[in-house]
Amino acid sequence: MFRCGITIFFTFMRSLLLFIRKNNFILLFLFLELVAAALIIQNNRFHQASFINSANSMTGGLMQWQSDLTGYMGLKKENEILLEENGRLHSQSILAFTKFTNKEFIHNDTIYNQRYTYLNAEVINNSIFKRNNYLTMNKGYAQGIAPEMGVISSNGVVGMVKDVSEYFCTVLSVLHKSSRISVKIEGQDYFGSLIWDGADFRYGTLTEIPSHVVLEKGVLVITSGFSAIFPAGIPIGTIVDYEVLPGENAYTIAIKFTEDYSNLAHVYVVRNLLREEQVNLENHLVK
Repeated sequence: MFRCGITIFFTFMRSLLLFIRKNNFILLFLFLELVAAALIIQNNRFHQASFINSANSMTGGLMQWQSDLTGYMGLKKENEILLEENGRLHSQSILAFTKFTNKEFIHNDTIYNQRYTYLNAEVINNSIFKRNNYLTMNKGYAQGIAPEMGVISSNGVVGMVKDVSEYFCTVLSVLHKSSRISVKIEGQDYFGSLIWDGADFRYGTLTEIPSHVVLEKGVLVITSGFSAIFPAGIPIGTIVDYEVLPGENAYTIAIKFTEDYSNLAHVYVVRNLLREEQVNLENHLVK
């Protein structure tokens, strides 16, 4: 082992000496050039300042590149942390709680019970150009996901969980002919259904709003909270046009979605903690 190391060392030194002998004039020229440049910089303030500025600029560029690279490498982890934090904040929002008042008491003693929790998930597959569009997410029943849970994003409503496996689930998108979401116009109590006609993934249609209601373009459309899927107040779009068709007594309202469904990456699954109680009671009324 020792002899092998000695042999490699002498071989390297022999190659180095041969290289210097072969290129001695070029190496001498470069050495003299460096000496001349050093003398010029050392004895000339203008060149000295220029050299320092160039060196600082190069060093700063390298440090910025290193910082950007390090930041990019840690971006995914930071994103995951932010998504988990957003989920916790959604769960702590007043919209996630239902107010219960005990009518046996006449004083203003109000108790809030949490109604919704939010779990962040990543979209791993998505379609927008079909008549019936779906998403696939990287969370399943192992993480507590169940069918008919709502899915939202930071910008608005995304859809509803349809099928669930252990670690994945599919979502019936807002861009689906079977999607009907109970919504209302912000600032008013009139509610209707949001549907998609299959024409443009950027626009939907709001129906069942009575024709005597005063409408304005640009007004926000939000979830009504009447279903057991979405809490009230989640944005879904803004009014861009409306008309009353002949023979109808309700508007046909075009809305522009607040979410860009072609650019979905991170979403939140909404779990209604009181859903089972509500659905069982409503099903009992139907019987």
